[in-house]
Amino acid sequence: MASEQFEYNLTGKEILEKEFKTGLRGYNPEDVDEFLDKVINDYSTFSQEIEALQQENLRLRAELEDAPKAVVAPTFQQAAQPAGTTNFDILKRLSNLEKHVFGNKLDGNQ
Repeated sequence: MASEQFEYNLTGKEILEKEFKTGLRGYNPEDVDEFLDKVINDYSTFSQEIEALQQENLRLRAELEDAPKAVVAPTFQQAAQPAGTTNFDILKRLSNLEKHVFGNKLDGNQ
Protein backbone atom coordinates (compact mmCIF):
# COMPACT_ATOMS: atom_id res chain seq x y z
CA MET A 1 0.00 0.00 0.00
CA ALA A 2 1.67 3.19 -1.15
CA SER A 3 1.31 6.06 1.27
CA GLU A 4 0.02 9.31 -0.12
CA GLN A 5 1.51 12.69 0.60
CA PHE A 6 -0.97 14.92 2.37
CA GLU A 7 -0.80 18.69 2.11
CA TYR A 8 -1.55 20.58 5.29
CA ASN A 9 -2.74 24.18 5.32
CA LEU A 10 -1.59 25.01 8.83
CA THR A 11 1.05 24.09 11.35
CA GLY A 12 0.52 23.96 15.10
CA LYS A 13 2.57 27.14 15.41
CA GLU A 14 0.38 28.97 12.88
CA ILE A 15 -2.77 27.98 14.77
CA LEU A 16 -1.25 29.06 18.06
CA GLU A 17 -0.05 32.41 16.72
CA LYS A 18 -3.16 33.28 14.68
CA GLU A 19 -4.55 36.71 15.56
CA PHE A 20 -7.93 37.86 14.32
CA LYS A 21 -8.77 41.46 13.49
CA THR A 22 -11.33 42.98 15.77
CA GLY A 23 -14.25 45.05 14.61
CA LEU A 24 -16.66 47.14 16.59
CA ARG A 25 -18.30 44.04 17.99
CA GLY A 26 -15.29 41.70 18.31
CA TYR A 27 -13.56 39.44 15.81
CA ASN A 28 -14.23 39.78 12.10
CA PRO A 29 -16.56 36.83 11.39
CA GLU A 30 -15.18 36.35 7.85
CA ASP A 31 -11.62 35.96 9.18
CA VAL A 32 -12.75 33.48 11.82
CA ASP A 33 -14.78 31.44 9.32
CA GLU A 34 -11.89 31.34 6.83
CA PHE A 35 -9.46 30.21 9.53
CA LEU A 36 -11.83 27.58 10.88
CA ASP A 37 -12.37 26.20 7.35
CA LYS A 38 -8.60 25.58 7.10
CA VAL A 39 -8.55 23.93 10.52
CA ILE A 40 -11.47 21.70 9.60
CA ASN A 41 -9.80 20.67 6.32
CA ASP A 42 -6.59 19.79 8.14
CA TYR A 43 -8.41 17.70 10.73
CA SER A 44 -10.23 15.84 7.97
CA THR A 45 -6.91 15.15 6.26
CA PHE A 46 -5.35 13.98 9.54
CA SER A 47 -8.28 11.65 10.18
CA GLN A 48 -8.01 10.12 6.71
CA GLU A 49 -4.26 9.61 7.08
CA ILE A 50 -4.66 8.02 10.52
CA GLU A 51 -7.35 5.67 9.18
CA ALA A 52 -5.16 4.66 6.22
CA LEU A 53 -2.17 4.00 8.49
CA GLN A 54 -4.29 1.96 10.91
CA GLN A 55 -5.60 -0.18 8.04
CA GLU A 56 -2.07 -0.71 6.72
CA ASN A 57 -0.91 -1.65 10.22
CA LEU A 58 -3.69 -4.24 10.53
CA ARG A 59 -2.90 -5.66 7.09
CA LEU A 60 0.82 -5.98 7.89
CA ARG A 61 0.10 -7.62 11.25
CA ALA A 62 -2.20 -10.16 9.61
CA GLU A 63 0.42 -10.81 6.92
CA LEU A 64 3.04 -11.42 9.60
CA GLU A 65 0.79 -13.82 11.50
CA ASP A 66 0.06 -15.78 8.32
CA ALA A 67 3.75 -16.08 7.36
CA PRO A 68 5.25 -19.56 7.83
CA LYS A 69 6.92 -19.73 11.22
CA ALA A 70 10.03 -21.46 9.80
CA VAL A 71 10.68 -18.48 7.52
CA VAL A 72 10.06 -15.85 10.18
CA ALA A 73 12.03 -17.43 13.04
CA PRO A 74 13.70 -20.81 12.54
CA THR A 75 13.87 -22.91 15.69
CA PHE A 76 17.18 -23.55 17.40
CA GLN A 77 17.17 -27.19 16.39
CA GLN A 78 16.64 -26.34 12.73
CA ALA A 79 19.47 -23.83 12.77
CA ALA A 80 21.91 -25.99 14.77
CA GLN A 81 21.61 -29.33 12.96
CA PRO A 82 22.10 -29.98 9.25
CA ALA A 83 19.34 -31.94 7.52
CA GLY A 84 19.36 -35.65 8.41
CA THR A 85 21.48 -35.23 11.56
CA THR A 86 20.17 -36.93 14.70
CA ASN A 87 21.20 -36.59 18.32
CA PHE A 88 22.85 -39.99 18.10
CA ASP A 89 25.02 -38.75 15.19
CA ILE A 90 26.05 -35.71 17.19
CA LEU A 91 26.97 -37.79 20.27
CA LYS A 92 28.98 -40.18 18.10
CA ARG A 93 30.90 -37.27 16.55
CA LEU A 94 31.53 -35.79 19.98
CA SER A 95 32.86 -39.12 21.26
CA ASN A 96 35.20 -39.48 18.28
CA LEU A 97 36.42 -35.93 18.76
CA GLU A 98 37.16 -36.55 22.45
CA LYS A 99 39.10 -39.70 21.59
CA HIS A 100 41.11 -37.83 18.99
CA VAL A 101 41.90 -34.90 21.30
CA PHE A 102 42.49 -36.75 24.56
CA GLY A 103 43.56 -40.15 23.23
CA ASN A 104 43.80 -42.92 25.82
CA LYS A 105 43.61 -40.52 28.77
CA LEU A 106 39.81 -41.01 28.76
CA ASP A 107 40.25 -44.75 29.42
CA GLY A 108 42.20 -44.06 32.61
CA ASN A 109 45.62 -44.88 31.09
CA GLN A 110 47.96 -41.99 31.66
